[in-house]
Amino acid sequence: MHFIGIGGTGLSAIARVLLESGYQVTGSDRSLSPLAKSLQEEGVRVAIGHRPENIEGAQVVVRSSAIPDDNVEVIAARQHGIPVLKRSEFLSTLMSGRMGIAVAGTHGKTTTTAMIAWMLTTLGQDPTYITGGVLKNLGNNAHAGKGSAFVIEADEYDRMFLGLKPYIAVITNIEHDHPDCYPTPDDYFNAFDDFAAQVSEGGTLLVCTNDGGAARLCQVAKARGQKVVTYAVKYSNNGSCNQPNVYTAETLTPNPSGGLSFEAVCTTPGSQLEVHTLVNLRLPGRHNVQNALAALAVAHLLGLPMDKASQALSEFRGTGRRFEVRAEVNGVIVIDDYAHHPTEIRATLAAARMRFPRSRLWVVWQPHTYSRTRLLLHDFVAAFEQADHVLVTEIYAAREQQPEDGFSSQQIVAAMTYPNAICIPDFSQAVKFLLDRLIPGDVLLVLSAGDADQISARVVEQLKERRKAGD
Repeated sequence: MHFIGIGGTGLSAIARVLLESGYQVTGSDRSLSPLAKSLQEEGVRVAIGHRPENIEGAQVVVRSSAIPDDNVEVIAARQHGIPVLKRSEFLSTLMSGRMGIAVAGTHGKTTTTAMIAWMLTTLGQDPTYITGGVLKNLGNNAHAGKGSAFVIEADEYDRMFLGLKPYIAVITNIEHDHPDCYPTPDDYFNAFDDFAAQVSEGGTLLVCTNDGGAARLCQVAKARGQKVVTYAVKYSNNGSCNQPNVYTAETLTPNPSGGLSFEAVCTTPGSQLEVHTLVNLRLPGRHNVQNALAALAVAHLLGLPMDKASQALSEFRGTGRRFEVRAEVNGVIVIDDYAHHPTEIRATLAAARMRFPRSRLWVVWQPHTYSRTRLLLHDFVAAFEQADHVLVTEIYAAREQQPEDGFSSQQIVAAMTYPNAICIPDFSQAVKFLLDRLIPGDVLLVLSAGDADQISARVVEQLKERRKAGD
């Protein structure tokens, strides 16, 4: 099996599952990412750069969504009659014969998938799993297990999740995103509806009714006769879960670990029988309570003991770049987070404020793709109310070209009303700006789905050098 773009989160995870299953795996990418390096250390031949000879010996080629038809390896494979597949075309084969548990949603799917994978592992189920981030508890983003469950993050980009036919499908939320794939909100919603319709016969659609888009899908799925089970966090100031839900999270309180504790309640449909269990999350934020409640609901649907599932979630330490505390140096706490949508930014900043109520919150934001940033500009400029200082880098283009009108981060900052917002496109200048101003007690939060985690790494490195020089 040869993977074009093996260093990305999606293909690296599939490659690892195949490697652990006994396949010979090769791959290529523009650079050696940490995920690709990890595979290389385990015997995978990883070529840097794309060349026709990289596919030599391959029987199947899998490419990421970012790899175009005119890629030299794609052309070479087709000339040699080697099948070239996208993730969506390959995953259905990979999951064949397994009990699929797929987690979809605009936000929260990586953490929810990781929670389920960790929980099932702890409960002795040995699941196969593919997640969009490295699990801190397990040190990887994928595993080929011997159990019946196959847990996967169901990515909507490029309609990847339409290649899945899960037994349990989780819908965390639905909010318009990826305008390069889905020009309108209806296009986006309809893709999720198509995904939900693919739940296997006798399977369950598990939907969070705290979210309006997901609640709408719940009604559509019920109307076509699907089995739908709902979950929601009870907020004292939120009426979105007034309808009865099978699974609810109640009595949210901060705990000494810096996260939230809550009581999970399962009400058996058609009766008054309830099951209560306490979860002491290490992760901050009400959005993570929603994620954990979804994981608990999956455990209950599978007939697993709720008390042991709750304990496993209490031990969950998160995934890479999801509110990941990179270091605390000289009294400054540096955190990486993947937030790249206004809703995610608000949730992450609210979690930071909850954990660090007395700290100055410095936020570095790297906008991700021109199309998303332009579409959601109004929401982005209003998403940083919880921050004390906002520093915006240049937009991370990813798969896109800069628009001809020159749309850039300067225009974003100009639209912001915060007195302490500034645009510094260059990473080195951004690092210097921060180091000149950070003081003990401050929290630096770097929000990036691109490469701006380099900023947090450099800040940590130079803070450590200052401490060493001071010693």
